[in-house]
Amino acid sequence: MSSAAIQRRLGSEDVHPTAAPAKYDTIALKAHDERKRVDGKHTVPSLIKILTPSGLESVSYTASSLADAAPYEPRDGVYTITNTYHKTRVLNFDAHLDRMENSARLSGTPIQLDRGKIRAALREMIETADFGDVRFRITAAPSLRNNLILSMEPFKPLAPEVYSTGIRVITLPHAARTAPDAKTTDWMLDRRILEDSLPPGIFTGLLIGESGKILEGLSSNFYAVLDNKLRTSGASVLPGMAQKVVFAIAEQVLPLIKIAVTMSDIPKLSEAFITSASRGIVPVIEIDGTPVGTGIPGAKTAALRGYYQKWVDVHLEAL
Repeated sequence: MSSAAIQRRLGSEDVHPTAAPAKYDTIALKAHDERKRVDGKHTVPSLIKILTPSGLESVSYTASSLADAAPYEPRDGVYTITNTYHKTRVLNFDAHLDRMENSARLSGTPIQLDRGKIRAALREMIETADFGDVRFRITAAPSLRNNLILSMEPFKPLAPEVYSTGIRVITLPHAARTAPDAKTTDWMLDRRILEDSLPPGIFTGLLIGESGKILEGLSSNFYAVLDNKLRTSGASVLPGMAQKVVFAIAEQVLPLIKIAVTMSDIPKLSEAFITSASRGIVPVIEIDGTPVGTGIPGAKTAALRGYYQKWVDVHLEAL
């Protein structure tokens, strides 16, 4: 399916990014139920709880993954998602919560998170689930009042060959978010229409802004090496947790310029990659069918991955 066709699906009557928030995403719930009917069975269920002022409580639904749990969450919320290391160690955890609070403020519904209570609840859930390393999501919303949704699944890192061979992506013109600085649940739900419509072999889509600027991935930040400099958009994107690490280590490999490359630059790029908290640095080898550089992960990306891992090892903390 072409990127234009994907855009038509996003702009259809079924899902519209500017629609008024509903308590739950009914279209996504219908798709979720249909997947359950076709699959006929579930993998290990994710663990989902409501964190109330009096403690953790059960929810009225089950889901096999964080993705399958998403349609049950309110559209008027903010969230963050990350994973643990060595079962109960985390990276940039307070920065995740800072971004949640900032996202809520930008959305016009300020919140103040009880960080100690959230940490304790997550530790309790990790021990109860006994998944080992986990990937978890924290969701807050006005419709949840003083409660939070905590969702957790076993963490499954990308296969090593994804990093060694790289990924293929496509551009998605006219899909840039209207409020990119806020990590909101309405975008989490609407984004899935785009993700489910990506052609086979395509890892993700890149959101394109004005003048053809390549801004970010559907759930990642985007970077490119052009003229021996690392380029990434410094505006109109969500400040990522992995991006925070790249900004800290980039200058050890090459100069960093926070100006987006454009679609017209694609044939001139020597390397490219995306980042996210749960995946780290993932090399991009092709954009819209055009090879990036030599069409294999580049040396500078590999060097950045090495520095990235060293930074992570030093900065891990107990949950």
